[in-house]
Amino acid sequence: MTAQDEKFRLSRRGFMAAGAGAVAATAFAGWTPAYAVPAGSSGSAGGPVSTLTPPPAFPEGIALYQQAYQNWSKEVTAGPGATLDAITTALQAQGLGFANLPAPGVLTIAGCLAVDAHGAALPAEGEAHVPGQTFGSLSNLVTSLTAVVWNGSEYALKTYARSDAAIKPLLTHLGRTFLTSVTLQAAPNYRMRCVSHTDIGWQELFGARGASGRTFEKFVRENGRAEAIWYPFTERPWMKVWSLAPTKPPFSREVTGPYNYIFSDNLPEPVTDMIGQINSGNPGIAPAFGQIMYATTVAGLAATFSNDLWGWSKDVQFYIRATTLRLTEGGGAVITSRANIGQVIHDFTQWFNGRMEYYRSIGQFPLNGPVEIRCCGLDQPSDVEVDSAGAPTISAMRPRPDHPEWDTAIWLNVLGVPGTPGMFAFYREMEQWMRNHYNNNDATFRPEWSKGWAFGPDKPYTDTPIITQGLPQTYRDGVPSSDNWDTANAAFNALDPHKVFSNTFLDQLLP
Repeated sequence: MTAQDEKFRLSRRGFMAAGAGAVAATAFAGWTPAYAVPAGSSGSAGGPVSTLTPPPAFPEGIALYQQAYQNWSKEVTAGPGATLDAITTALQAQGLGFANLPAPGVLTIAGCLAVDAHGAALPAEGEAHVPGQTFGSLSNLVTSLTAVVWNGSEYALKTYARSDAAIKPLLTHLGRTFLTSVTLQAAPNYRMRCVSHTDIGWQELFGARGASGRTFEKFVRENGRAEAIWYPFTERPWMKVWSLAPTKPPFSREVTGPYNYIFSDNLPEPVTDMIGQINSGNPGIAPAFGQIMYATTVAGLAATFSNDLWGWSKDVQFYIRATTLRLTEGGGAVITSRANIGQVIHDFTQWFNGRMEYYRSIGQFPLNGPVEIRCCGLDQPSDVEVDSAGAPTISAMRPRPDHPEWDTAIWLNVLGVPGTPGMFAFYREMEQWMRNHYNNNDATFRPEWSKGWAFGPDKPYTDTPIITQGLPQTYRDGVPSSDNWDTANAAFNALDPHKVFSNTFLDQLLP
């Protein structure tokens, strides 16, 4: 394969036919050969691994290999269909990685950019910034991208540099464009430790700002990277704490691949039986369901020696497979200052517990899945290692210029078994409380694009006032009128005036 800089021109008629090939297209301009990987290489000697199967019945006597290329700036260019698993594996082979990763590695990079995917990472207090890192969304790692856009007479490929202001709406685009190539920056890879705690009461863990004890606030201050999973009607959450660890701690178990909580992918029969009962119209078993999920977690961590793991960054950050229990999810992001982490979490968990106990007192159980609490940084333009026009326009992690002290996104989500009676009505109540409570000089509330939002009584994405008024206003408040929800919508319509990349819902959200 040789380096190319080819511009494709697609007629509107021919666009969809060419789409499958375009997904895998990658621009190699400015790249130079780095090394070759022989076909079938297993990487057993520590070298790179062959990732492609040799063609069937290929003639003998012709050497097959994969040619690696390296950009002068040491970026990573990926076809948009590449999964995070594949990208981070390739990066790790080059000593590179990402600081902030979503839990499922099966996500494609294009899917991640569509919804500004993120992880559960902040720097620990006093931790030095490493060039190439961002603690915001993966969208903030983009240095350039190529999209299919209308040029006035036809749909054609166009490449945008991060320094071009026109790229900002495309960095988080909600599916209103079609990407064919993405270039990301990366940072030196590092080893991490992940310690699980299952012995801290929720009242202690979710203590208010400045509270004593083993609080979420304290774990973030000391380690930066943390996630709580609180099963319903239980007293002690599953608290995961990641920290930087260049050398293996004495009692940690070294892992050489991701997805190390195998008990969550192979649920015991009592758990699956309870899910069946909930689906069959018995939501009242929610307290017992929460207890058995907690017990399964504690036993699974012990049985698999997974309470204390150590390995490369991706191997301890990826933990959700496609086979992991699939639940409905609602919630969103509270944008605030790092100093408010404890208070934001305390207020939410107190409200949530109070409402769950109220519904139990009247014999209703609208929620039966865990609360998930994570934190990450915002999409700071200073994290980008090339000239940047600014943060993604409609990323949930976009900084607010009128509140420079807001530097943290706190993700508050609640999960439930699909089909549970009253679940969407509860999500609606929760969303409205969060929008009202976190709406002041200390914080604001934004949706998590990949989760449920705009809840009506029976379904998500049906609350018309939020879709047409409240949500767009979220991306007008505190940002310039020249770079807000309305300018992003105008850009999508200019780049795709025929609404090829839209649907009836997006036509309502982004008319």
